[in-house]
Amino acid sequence: MSAPPEVVFNTATDPDRVSAWLPEPLRGDSSQGPETEPTDLRARWRTAGSPAWSAQLEVASVDAGGANVRLALDADPPEQRLREIADESLASLAREVADNLTAG
Repeated sequence: MSAPPEVVFNTATDPDRVSAWLPEPLRGDSSQGPETEPTDLRARWRTAGSPAWSAQLEVASVDAGGANVRLALDADPPEQRLREIADESLASLAREVADNLTAG
């Protein structure tokens, strides 16, 4: 993403923005988190109960001044569907980051 890693991480973990990008099962009342490691730019969301979902986000800086973002999902859907959900979620996060940069 074309934004500083800290901006990406802060946008991703902002309670007011998380519903715009995080997969729906992780946004509801059964969701816990995020558990964050701000110094490592990592966050993890989990659901309580069944079906269980979890997401781990890792943000790293890249030489060009942007951020490399990795989202790993663990849930019941087939692996191909999880990849699609992850791709859709990261595209939504990129839009939120762009909106955050424009607003600020």
